[in-house]
Amino acid sequence: MRLESKFKVSRLAKYAIIVYIMISLFYTTNHYFSIHHVQTSPRQQDTSQRVNALPRYQEQSPNVDRMKQNYNQQAEKANTDQVTWPGSKGSADIHELSTDLIKSKIFSSSMGLDNVTPYYFKASHKMKDQDITLATLVTRNRFRVLSRLASNYKGPISAAIHVLDDDEKTATIKELAKIYSSNPNMQKYVDVHLIIDKFDRQFNMWRNAAKLFTRTDYLMMLDVDFHLCTDFRATIFGNSKITKMLKAGKTAIVVPAFEYLEQKDGKDWRTFPTKKSGVIEQVNDLKLDSFHNSWVSGHGATNYTKWYSAEEIYPVTEYEFSYEPYIIYKKEDTPWCDERFIGYGANKAACLYEIFISGVDYWVLPNDFVIHQSHKYANHDRTRERTHNRILYENFRTEVCLRYSRKYVTEGTWYTSAASNMKKVCTDIPKWKYLSGISKEQREADKLAEDAALLVAGQESTLTYNQQEEEEEEKEEETIALPSSSLTEQQKLELESLEESEDQEESEEFEE
Repeated sequence: MRLESKFKVSRLAKYAIIVYIMISLFYTTNHYFSIHHVQTSPRQQDTSQRVNALPRYQEQSPNVDRMKQNYNQQAEKANTDQVTWPGSKGSADIHELSTDLIKSKIFSSSMGLDNVTPYYFKASHKMKDQDITLATLVTRNRFRVLSRLASNYKGPISAAIHVLDDDEKTATIKELAKIYSSNPNMQKYVDVHLIIDKFDRQFNMWRNAAKLFTRTDYLMMLDVDFHLCTDFRATIFGNSKITKMLKAGKTAIVVPAFEYLEQKDGKDWRTFPTKKSGVIEQVNDLKLDSFHNSWVSGHGATNYTKWYSAEEIYPVTEYEFSYEPYIIYKKEDTPWCDERFIGYGANKAACLYEIFISGVDYWVLPNDFVIHQSHKYANHDRTRERTHNRILYENFRTEVCLRYSRKYVTEGTWYTSAASNMKKVCTDIPKWKYLSGISKEQREADKLAEDAALLVAGQESTLTYNQQEEEEEEKEEETIALPSSSLTEQQKLELESLEESEDQEESEEFEE
């Protein structure tokens, strides 16, 4: 009896232990998945919002299914929103930073912590490093223009798309998704980086976002309204000299920009010329001219007169601080746009000014060009924004000059070609060299060298002037010495007129 009792007790204990283990496993598993769901739900909700933004009548299409799959994969890969940094060499420790904190530092000069979603839509095309991405910024009224640009370029595009955080936000995102899903060229080539906030016209912040997420070595800073009339990629990569210049990182390639004088002529891109000869013909017919031709400072340094006859790439030699061409340049080791410029006026010029001072030279392509597609401009209060940015730009130029001059002095490149561009545009700053950190002895030596150079230049100028005068006198003497029989009737008349003029001058001097 005792044995049977003990046997029954042990069996009961065994069953109790099994039940306990099962309950523990169930509780642990349920607790784990509930936590996991809480951690990943924001990302899943974001993915769901993007997918649901697509038009319902296209939900079952293969392209949309593939987009859903891509979104799900991205959500699985990034369910923690953390950026990890390795510890010291040989250490297994890592340091984690939230992506929000990283973005707040990246865009620290903008109007605030912006809601930036990189690759909201990601192009399916595999990008090559040795290619040129069109880095552009887009608002709701330019979605279809972006779609047309993708079909025309058929190359990588990094588009920073701004959506105002207002009652129209959801409708705007749905419209974007509809256009993106309806154009295979957009799905293949365009990376969309979504920026949602209440701050409109942060153009430089948007430009930086488009550049930051570019996936090629080179980019073109381009306004979305411009139509690409020629294949500048074939020009650049088909010329070893230009390719080498671009790869070195100290050259930015200028693509000349044009626009129609009559707005109606610039609405249909299909009528635009595709060859340089067509541009020249329409310029001569007074239909086409340089972009913003009434404001010469903006594009005048491109030297359109030279471009009309140029056959080789040529340098910009008359740079000025308002110059704002459309350039192709290297992504790495080039300055970013200053995000303090909000609204219209000087924002792009400030970008190009710092790029120039950093030691990047501008060179103009001789046969390629872009043309602006005419459109009505929004009725913004541009006067206030331009006034603000004009004051900011004046201070900015001084600030940038001093920052780069101190940089060149510190790294010992002040007297090299690296500082040449800076020296061309920063000389009007009071006590410039002193503030840059150049010693008094060196400043005095520089002054002596500059005075000597001016003296030599003045002597050469005087010599040239004297030689011209001597040459003119010799010509006059030769003309006078010619026998009258060898002169044409016209030459005789000119000679008589010259003699009468000299006689009159002598008579007036005598009377005085």
